[in-house]
Amino acid sequence: MKSVVILSGGLDSTTLLYDVVANGDETYALSFNYGQRHSCELKCAVTSCQKLSVPHVIVDLGQVGKELLQGSALTSDIDVPEGSYEAESMKLTVVPNRNMIMLSLATGYAVSIKADGVFYGAHAGDHAIYPDCRKEFVKAMQKVTKLCDWHQVELFAPYLDMDKGDIVMRGVMDLGVPYEDTWTCYKGLTRACGKCGSCTERLEAFEKAGIKDPIAYDQ
Repeated sequence: MKSVVILSGGLDSTTLLYDVVANGDETYALSFNYGQRHSCELKCAVTSCQKLSVPHVIVDLGQVGKELLQGSALTSDIDVPEGSYEAESMKLTVVPNRNMIMLSLATGYAVSIKADGVFYGAHAGDHAIYPDCRKEFVKAMQKVTKLCDWHQVELFAPYLDMDKGDIVMRGVMDLGVPYEDTWTCYKGLTRACGKCGSCTERLEAFEKAGIKDPIAYDQ
């Protein structure tokens, strides 16, 4: 199978990249600069693709983010909230319609190179906070993806029923993912802050998996 993986450079999408490559697919990676507050994840995405010899395209949507995707702590001058993903304040990290935009462009890329599938790393831990990671959204996008062109492309979200701890266990036990090559923190400092919702979820995931997180934290 010929596949396109949406790769942020974070833990989930990097595990997914290794998963698709391990499956034997002819794999292509697609990343996006959408005006997010830092490029740490994108640098990790480049590293992973180089290690796996996967063709990698980074799409510059910076101007789109600055003009159209405002109101999020990831794209605007808003303090990144700290604490659990369960907190209402975490909704400040939602980027308007981000996944639909990325899935649309990834599908266009897949059609252009005659790929069979597009993969993205939505998982169960995202459902409560990110509307574009819900099962209802994924199912709707799967239908649209099949209908958008005469060349049919399937949309896959294989981690939809897994939480981040499950993903870490799969990455370590089955795929040998080097998690030091991933970035999760929303703040983009020299080291991960260990306090934002994304860091908190990552630390809880490694704790659940019984594995030490290989990256350094500020605390």
